[in-house]
Amino acid sequence: MTERTSAEWWQSLPAGIRAQVDGYVLQDAPLLAVKAVWEAGRARGLGLDEAQDVVSDRYVHHGDRVARTPDSPLDLESLTARAAGAHGRVVAVEAVWDGDTVHDWFVWLAAITVDPDGELPLATLYRGTAVRYLGDEDPSPRHPSALVAERIGAALAERLSVPFHFASPDEPDDEAPRWRP
Repeated sequence: MTERTSAEWWQSLPAGIRAQVDGYVLQDAPLLAVKAVWEAGRARGLGLDEAQDVVSDRYVHHGDRVARTPDSPLDLESLTARAAGAHGRVVAVEAVWDGDTVHDWFVWLAAITVDPDGELPLATLYRGTAVRYLGDEDPSPRHPSALVAERIGAALAERLSVPFHFASPDEPDDEAPRWRP
């Protein structure tokens, strides 16, 4: 049995599924697109990796027509305004690793609060977002998301007069200890 290419998998999907997937891609909803491809093709042997490849090809096909999800604002004024909207008193700014099959590793910044206890997501730093923020600066050997999160997180914490916490700035670790008041 020969392996199918992404284009062959795409053509094997029913027209309605293809239209739905393209709709998700054009709305920049890759997880929903992958789910639709995988669910429609898995009975015929399409695996999750192949579904991701099909959706990746559809992103390339549609190019600039994709309504990309905007980057999180990373300027200090915007982040300060977002933190000011937290329910509760902000007691720390934290950078946390996360990851998924679409974006790989990324870092999100949160304002940690008390009274009530909680967290307010402030920004998500995908690799592309961080690379655009850094411009020509070479972040190696560090992950660009970590470098940017450390810079803007520390600056925001200083502005808010609270501690900054990033448990694993040098290595992606979504199980690193979280900051606690």
